[in-house]
Amino acid sequence: MRIIYLVLVILFALFIVTFSQQNLMPVKLEYYNLLNIPPVPTYLLIFVSLLMGVIITGFWGIVERFRLNRTIRRLNKIVRDLRKELHANEAPPIINEPKIQK
Repeated sequence: MRIIYLVLVILFALFIVTFSQQNLMPVKLEYYNLLNIPPVPTYLLIFVSLLMGVIITGFWGIVERFRLNRTIRRLNKIVRDLRKELHANEAPPIINEPKIQK
């Protein structure tokens, strides 16, 4: 399994290097004269966009995990309360007294 992981990492790194070498054309970014960034290579623009997407998705996942943990705690409390109520309403066990033999 470790070898497969290593091969995949090497292939991904090779892809990044070859992609970067093929997309060196500079791109100028503007937005209504408010954003005026000097020209950057195309591959850098794509990788920064990808990284921003990964970061935003990661934060979204963290928020979702906290929300789900809060729901799990609330539901576990309800289950505990219902179990207590169930045990409180149970009839006590009937103990048969042994018969005395004559």
